[in-house]
Amino acid sequence: MRNVSVYEESWPLNTPFTIARGTREQAIVVVVEIEDAGIKAVGECTPYLRYGETAASVMAQITTVIPALQQGLSRHELQVALPPGAARNAVDCALWNLEACLAGLTLPQYLRTPLPESVVMAQTVVIDTPERMAQAARRLWLGGAHLLKIKLDDRLITERMVAIRTAVPEATLIVDANESWHVEGLAARCQLLADLNVAMLEQPLPAAEDSALAHFVHPLPICADESCHTRSQLGELLHRYEMVNIKLDKAGGLTEALALQQAAISAGFEIMLGCMLCTSRAITAALPLTPAARFLDLDGPSWLAVDVEPGLNFTPGMLHL
Repeated sequence: MRNVSVYEESWPLNTPFTIARGTREQAIVVVVEIEDAGIKAVGECTPYLRYGETAASVMAQITTVIPALQQGLSRHELQVALPPGAARNAVDCALWNLEACLAGLTLPQYLRTPLPESVVMAQTVVIDTPERMAQAARRLWLGGAHLLKIKLDDRLITERMVAIRTAVPEATLIVDANESWHVEGLAARCQLLADLNVAMLEQPLPAAEDSALAHFVHPLPICADESCHTRSQLGELLHRYEMVNIKLDKAGGLTEALALQQAAISAGFEIMLGCMLCTSRAITAALPLTPAARFLDLDGPSWLAVDVEPGLNFTPGMLHL
């Protein structure tokens, strides 16, 4: 019989993380450990209030499947036992980790996914005054981060973006509005971003307002984040978005995320691979998805004051594998 445990962790951030929904100063994660045949495997998730999740609610969901996990619940059975979301993600990733460890392999090796020695990732610039955002972007650029993800809300769009582009004229910029914009004025904002050579705009409108993008001619690619959790939503996103942001916490684990990635590519979408505020455990679970992604947004652990041990090796704008 397997031993299964679930617990909550709090990881202080090295600096506040401010987006359109507010500011966070710590990352709250839920960890699942499964021990079988002397091997201890681990999975991690980040509960997200936007999706109605708290650490308590996620742990309660996981508790419902612990007896089945102890008796050998499979990943296939898990997809039915729990809905997509953070709880299923933690369990699913623990089961993947267990399979790989029992085979004596890393997860990418187990999935036959060769990885390079290092990959370029986006480094996030959080919401602040235009001057401070420009300074942050410049510091990151000088430190080696050449792909920057700019967080915006519904204020000072022009001022912030012009200041940032002036500070880092050669950087590749992507913008994430986290559902904070509205249909009115969207065309002008998209044109502004295109004029500033922004490579992509992520989730400008609330997910419930996606229909406004169906006949919206836009001069730069738009990526679905909050609007895309699993394969079941891809049909609704066609002709509205050019890219989807895959996150394990949204998909409910690597099992669905792998299927979502394949289905999205087949449907003509480009891929962004994202994360929540998390430790290196969560990023390690997502590594098999990296080769097919155009943009990697995996800097969650770099915001922590201290990462889990052993952690991945992050430098500004790079993840070393």
